[in-house]
Amino acid sequence: MSTTLQKDYKERIVPALEKEFKYTTVMQVPKLKKIVINQGLGAATQDKKIIETAINELTAITGQKAVATLSKKDISNFKLRKKMPVGVMVTLRRDRMYEFLERLIRVALPRIRDFKGIEGKLDGRGNYTLGITEQIIFPEINIDAINKLMGMNITFVTSANTDEEGYALLKEFGLPFKNAKN
Repeated sequence: MSTTLQKDYKERIVPALEKEFKYTTVMQVPKLKKIVINQGLGAATQDKKIIETAINELTAITGQKAVATLSKKDISNFKLRKKMPVGVMVTLRRDRMYEFLERLIRVALPRIRDFKGIEGKLDGRGNYTLGITEQIIFPEINIDAINKLMGMNITFVTSANTDEEGYALLKEFGLPFKNAKN
């Protein structure tokens, strides 16, 4: 089962990037390896239900079971013990990754109030992290059932060697970047 973005990647994006960066073989064209969605939940040290809620919400959004991330060390100022749950995450690959990306671009991002595009700053290795302040932009979330707004980071991991290649790949996929890359 291939999504329209998967087909679009093979038929339109690969040739476009090949031409733009003058690759000698198709294998040089960067591809989207995975999408990692992460929610840091510092308040979970006081309230255990926050982790369960976050796991259920992230599972509903992505269609894949979310897992709790555990703390690596004790920090007494934050009342934090080693191996306490402090967040939730999901790693999406292949079909689920493309399905999530399509829903993010076509449905979720346009639902953000006063949306003018996303920042175009990559990490130096062709990867991009998008910060979202509210989980309610996803249609899978029932707004009436929400008792706490939680943000999340969505990291797009590409096989690109440079920021320019990663930026071009994500722009071709349809991520609405604000301005042209400097």
